[in-house]
Amino acid sequence: MADAPLIFSAVSSNAHHLYTLLQCIGFAPKATVQITPDGIRFSVEEGRVIQGLAFLDKALFTSYTFNPPTAPNNRSHEEDGYSDSTYLPCFVVSLSALLETLKIFGINDPSAAGVNKAASVQSSVPPSSNAFTTPALLGDRSCTLRYPQDGSPLSITLMETGVKTTCELTTYESDGGDIDIPLQRDAIIMKVIMRSSWLHNAVMELGATNPNILKLSACADKEPFFALSGTGGPFSESSVEFSIEQQSQDKGESSQSRKVLTEDGTSRTRAKRAKGTPTVTETFLVTPPPSMGSRVIQNYRFSLVQKAARAMAVANKVSIRGDKQGVLSLQFMIEFDTNGSGGVNSNVRPSGGISRPTVTFVDFRFVPLLDDEAADEGTVDLY
Repeated sequence: MADAPLIFSAVSSNAHHLYTLLQCIGFAPKATVQITPDGIRFSVEEGRVIQGLAFLDKALFTSYTFNPPTAPNNRSHEEDGYSDSTYLPCFVVSLSALLETLKIFGINDPSAAGVNKAASVQSSVPPSSNAFTTPALLGDRSCTLRYPQDGSPLSITLMETGVKTTCELTTYESDGGDIDIPLQRDAIIMKVIMRSSWLHNAVMELGATNPNILKLSACADKEPFFALSGTGGPFSESSVEFSIEQQSQDKGESSQSRKVLTEDGTSRTRAKRAKGTPTVTETFLVTPPPSMGSRVIQNYRFSLVQKAARAMAVANKVSIRGDKQGVLSLQFMIEFDTNGSGGVNSNVRPSGGISRPTVTFVDFRFVPLLDDEAADEGTVDLY
């Protein structure tokens, strides 16, 4: 056993990237980890009604070595999605302990700045950086992940300016209870792609009224085309409509006012516009079945959707999808500048060429509220 090759070993030159992705799904204390030839998959869930998936692509690592071990006799290979001869190690680890390990050298500072944006509108202009800013100081920090054998601890080694710290996290055998919330990809009735900051600002604005329910409404030919509403809280209901933007308004159209989210991330009152699709969306497809009519309407527990706020704050784009069963998928695209030290969404580019950012994804899935559950959530006790 001593001469057996390591199952897994990977080296990252920027531990902040790993921390940022894992912190997006840090709402649960434990995560199920699966090592694949293409990267590491982290999955967390809570109450079987919300699931967070973060994939650390092998492109994030300067070195990535994976030697699949021999599969146990009672292990089924078909569930991995790979060939029968390939066994992908799967285990449970403390996600909170892993995050604490990654921020031993103060790696949480830049991410905390992103979280603070949750209370305000994100700026499209990145802050200036110099040799003494936190992103610059993170440039020389490396992280090595090692998983020697089945059942062995997950080893994390951080090195910065000659200081080396190694932590070993106990791994636990997965009980098989971490089952993905199914999204019927062949029964998608709504798909909206937009800048993640616009969704982030809308959810933060609705959160000011402390609602219990997030109501999602989408229609291809009637206003509001795409809207989010917060209901069931102790305060009045609120809504954010992603309206269309046109240069001129038809003379015969009503001048009724409404609150919309504009491209600069601020909300303001704007007159009703002519029919069309929201210009804040890159893709807008709504095809409900005849039983639903022309509009897709689903309710979700607002506190669960808020758990994705960190991912909303750091992502570049978000794909909002819903299937016939009402399962909601929020897939966030996060870009990392792997050639520079600017971190997430950085416009800092090294001299002498064009930097190609590494694209990664974090996926959240939510189970909808049933009609009875939505009615109970909408009941507010004032005393």
